[in-house]
Amino acid sequence: MTLDRIVQTYGAAWCEPEVSKRRELLEIAWSEDGRYQDPSADIMGREALVDHIGDVHRQWPGARIELTSGVSTHHDKIYFSWRMITADGATAIEGVDFGTLSPDGRLAQIIGFFGPPGS
Repeated sequence: MTLDRIVQTYGAAWCEPEVSKRRELLEIAWSEDGRYQDPSADIMGREALVDHIGDVHRQWPGARIELTSGVSTHHDKIYFSWRMITADGATAIEGVDFGTLSPDGRLAQIIGFFGPPGS
C-alpha cells in the first residue's frame, strides 16, 4: 500500500463513527503499538486510538477530518496538514501531524499540533 493510501486510510478512521469499521481502518494504517500524541492526548496502542477517536466523535458529533495537503516524507518520517470540519461546515481546528513509519509501512507514531506554528 502506498504512503498516500496509508495516510488516507488513517484519515478515514478519524471520520468513522462506527467502532468496528474504525478498528478495521486502523488495522490497515496503524501499528499495533503505535503512539499518538497531540495537545490533548498521549496514547499508546491501536485499540487506545480506536477509543480516543470515539471520544472525539462524542465531543464533536458529526465532525470530520479532511487532509489539506499531500504527505511529505524522507527516510521513515512524514508530515501532512489537516482540518476538522464541524457538522455545520465550519473549520473547528487546523493542524499539522508529524510521524514515523514502522518497517511494514504503517504509521508507528503521530505527533499532532493544533493551529499554525507558534500559536
